[in-house]
Amino acid sequence: MNKFKEIRPIVLGMVKRNDKILVGKGYDKVKSEVFYRSIGGGIEFLEDSKEALKREFKEELNIDITVGEFLGISENIFMYNGKNAHELILFYNVDIKESDYKESYHIIDDNCQTDAMWIDIDRFKSKELKIYPEQVFKYL
Repeated sequence: MNKFKEIRPIVLGMVKRNDKILVGKGYDKVKSEVFYRSIGGGIEFLEDSKEALKREFKEELNIDITVGEFLGISENIFMYNGKNAHELILFYNVDIKESDYKESYHIIDDNCQTDAMWIDIDRFKSKELKIYPEQVFKYL
């Protein structure tokens, strides 16, 4: 699937701890913009969305998760690194075991290395930091 020419189904996990959310850090080279996004990724053909979310957390953070309540679905049409993109996003609450809790995680995804960290939700609500997709605020 070419994620810049087709509608891409993805799943994101909302992991909250106290007043913080676990997010991955991203960078758009064209906009020169740092942004954050919940952990997750593409749903493969014939893969259940909950199983896709478990797989993504295992691949990206090397942790097992418990997928909780389905929160909703949103459509996201956006531009990333100068390319148009279109996603249908399923959101779930996610729990991680206490033994898997870290202050930050190193992510290797699609040959791109970045970090995931716990950030206070108010920093996103106040617009101090940018989180995508903006529909995530419905689920915080």
